[in-house]
Amino acid sequence: MAKFAVVKLGAKQYVIEEGKEYKVPKFSVGSGNHKVAEVLAVGDEKQVKLGNPNVEGAEVTINVKGHEKGEKVRTAVYKAKSRYRRVHGHRKQLTSFEVVKINF
Repeated sequence: MAKFAVVKLGAKQYVIEEGKEYKVPKFSVGSGNHKVAEVLAVGDEKQVKLGNPNVEGAEVTINVKGHEKGEKVRTAVYKAKSRYRRVHGHRKQLTSFEVVKINF
């Protein structure tokens, strides 16, 4: 198991691993390398450090690839015998990023 971290991005918390790519609900950040401010826990095969609420000296660097739309979700409403039909669609806004480095 590689290095991992629990970070807060936007309103949610995620368990991320070094070197992997993720797609999460959109949060406001531009493309390029960024440091994550809220690192709640970090660890590897040997040790785990928990924060109160954040881990002192822990640093997670992510490379934001960009913002995109997710898969289309369609919902339909149909009422029998009254000729009532409605179709609604939605595509979730996503942010894709790669975890470059986890230091602790």
